[in-house]
Amino acid sequence: MTEPAQPAVQNELRTRIIVGVALVAVTVFTLLVGDHYIGRHALWLLVTLMSLGIVSEWADLTDRSSSKKLAQYTLFVPLTMMSPFAAGPSFLALGMIFGAAMFTAVFDRSLKLAAGVIYAGLPALAVLYLRGIDDGLLLVFWTLAIVWATDIGAYFAGRAIGGPKLAPRFSPNKTWAGLIGGMLVALLFSFALHVWWQLPFRLVLLSMPLAVLAQMGDLFESWLKRSAGAKDSGIIFPGHGGVMDRLDGLIPVAPVVAAIMLLGSQT
Repeated sequence: MTEPAQPAVQNELRTRIIVGVALVAVTVFTLLVGDHYIGRHALWLLVTLMSLGIVSEWADLTDRSSSKKLAQYTLFVPLTMMSPFAAGPSFLALGMIFGAAMFTAVFDRSLKLAAGVIYAGLPALAVLYLRGIDDGLLLVFWTLAIVWATDIGAYFAGRAIGGPKLAPRFSPNKTWAGLIGGMLVALLFSFALHVWWQLPFRLVLLSMPLAVLAQMGDLFESWLKRSAGAKDSGIIFPGHGGVMDRLDGLIPVAPVVAAIMLLGSQT
């Protein structure tokens, strides 16, 4: 009875792998050329598209689809300010994100969509800020790798070990074993970056708490989808779902890493 389902499962897994590798390749290539004139604009464009995609899916999941364009237009203003043509990632852009959220709240007469503007805008600002500081390539790659490693470790540890569920009300498939596995893989990968690319050891020590934060971001998005009765946040990436499905762990992690680096530069 289960044989007909096997090819479909294999095809879905193959699609997920192909699309996942393609997304990682595009991201890494964009980061590598980020020091060049075209590269800086390419990175800004990639981040902008992802941010606009996030706020669009947020609107759908929070029953604010009718005001989706309003949120995208208002968010595009601070995103434009972050471009290499303008002020770049700065406190001005940060203030404009919150200004865009206030504008959205007033015209939409709801805080739901305004929260989505902040949810989509802060990680964009964080990634662009991190890429522009000293060792920016390493820092952004480490930030992304924390999320990727956590997802990979959680997936395989959860399937291999199983056990008690982490948050069955929000995500029935996640387990405590998966969380621990994700934390350990994130720690090992960070240590490898320390050995081979001189990632500061203090950041290696932060990898496990950041892995927990990435999982919290994943759980938050799962709660949003469950509240909306949706399986995925969107359909833009075959086998993966929407933009939020791919970036749910990065959304909280990137701003925290940016804040850590900003505060560290001032001490």
